[in-house]
Amino acid sequence: MFGELVHILRTHPEIALFMVLALGYAFGQIRFGPIQLGGVCGTLIVALLVGQLGITLADSVKNTFFMLFIFALGYAGGPQFFANLDAKGLRMGLLCLIEVVVVIGLVVGATSLFGFDPGTAAGLMAGAATESAVVGTATDAISKLALPPDEIRQLQANVVTAYSITYVFGLIAIVVATSQVFPLVLRVNLREEADKLWRSMGGGDDDDALPAAPDMVGRVFEVTTAQGRTVAELMDPFKRRAGIERVKRGDTLPEVSSSLRLEAGDQVLVIGQRSAMVEVAGLLGREFADTTAFEVVIETVEVMLTQPEWIGRELRDLKADRSGALSQLPRLPQNVHVVGVVRDGHTMPLLPELKLQRRDVLKLYGPAADMPKVVPLFGVRVVHSVRSNISYMAAGILLGVFIGGFSIKLGGIPFSLGTGGGALLTGLAFGWFQARNPHRLSIPEDALALMKDIGLATFIACVGLASGPQAITLIQKFGIALPLLGIAIAIVPATISLFVGRRFLKIETPVLLGAIAGQQCSTPALSAVQTWLATRRRCWATRSPMRSRT
Repeated sequence: MFGELVHILRTHPEIALFMVLALGYAFGQIRFGPIQLGGVCGTLIVALLVGQLGITLADSVKNTFFMLFIFALGYAGGPQFFANLDAKGLRMGLLCLIEVVVVIGLVVGATSLFGFDPGTAAGLMAGAATESAVVGTATDAISKLALPPDEIRQLQANVVTAYSITYVFGLIAIVVATSQVFPLVLRVNLREEADKLWRSMGGGDDDDALPAAPDMVGRVFEVTTAQGRTVAELMDPFKRRAGIERVKRGDTLPEVSSSLRLEAGDQVLVIGQRSAMVEVAGLLGREFADTTAFEVVIETVEVMLTQPEWIGRELRDLKADRSGALSQLPRLPQNVHVVGVVRDGHTMPLLPELKLQRRDVLKLYGPAADMPKVVPLFGVRVVHSVRSNISYMAAGILLGVFIGGFSIKLGGIPFSLGTGGGALLTGLAFGWFQARNPHRLSIPEDALALMKDIGLATFIACVGLASGPQAITLIQKFGIALPLLGIAIAIVPATISLFVGRRFLKIETPVLLGAIAGQQCSTPALSAVQTWLATRRRCWATRSPMRSRT
């Protein structure tokens, strides 16, 4: 029975590929306390085990999926990469520079001390730094060396084996350090630091409560206490947090204007922030349940800011009274509200003093009938689609492969970006262009995530299957040295970054711990810090007798 299964897998390696992906991702989702290996590492471990049966796939499969992954990686990171090329971003970039320099220095030192071959050294760097992409770039670079095919395969196998061993220990080390050890070393109350940072960014005191209802709502009231008063008199005190959209008087719908006087029995549709509705009810009267007579459709529309008169203006200017310098600017209608601002893929805090920039994406909430008139006041509408522009993606990869094929000689040594470097470069450029032009259809986020996941997982599975037979040799040769080096190479640069970020860069503690997890490319470490904060928050709320939730 087992022999028949092996024969089928060897005859049809595509079956082995999908079996490795299924089992590997399932194994990677198992959580051991705060540790979760993830799908990529799980796939690699399963691939190494299945690879002992002598199953391999064609190199073209591996190379194709690697190009998909590396292009998608650059595409996803393009907006943030170019957006962070400023003083603040470069300050954070110093931590990444520390990571790169220290890791390379430690790997070079370990290679010299233990006599590692290039494949083992590359795998050590990839695993200890918990950076799966290095496996792809390293094996791709090794394939271009002027060495016999058997030696190339051995070096590539060593990359995978060293990575799989050191990844596990490096991951555990960085998770424990960022979530447990570093907060104790800094001697700060991480919860209080996080609260202080949140308030400085515009957050409120009740940030630990999840909203049970949307912030923007529409309500219908029957006028019982506001008869004889105009719409302007009633709504002006709310500073445009709420507005009257429709008025039904008997069988008629009078035109709503600031001078319209309400009469007893009028039914009034009010749209605005939920926090304002209690006060509105006190002014107008009881809430009226039947809303069918109004037939008003409310929607949220995203608009990319392109009109030059708004560039550099503050968010509060959208609804401020038009006088002085604002007199020439169009005014956002009272029943349309800004519920979000996205800049280069990041959600910005809705602070009144937030300065608007070209190509910011404004999320507008209001009646659907008014949106065609509102959108041109600010720019162009952003249309989201689930359709992928395959031509755009393929052109980016093709251009990247073409660029990667060029080489220059420095000191007689040829240098080139290679397939991976070229695809990464064009991915960054194409992703940046898409972020700057969100109204153009290209690659949706979900499709991009699938490209990254399936590209890297398939590449890792192919490499693991091919490297299985050679993996045992490396483990027997170096034994416990690789796990210990994995821990050291993960902890040393993180500790240096902690000292530099705290002492010299004066980075807030929650941001610093997140930056250290980021420089280590460790999502589990970031999740562990967030879980630690959430746990401390619940404990603190439980212990405090003065704090209650309704």
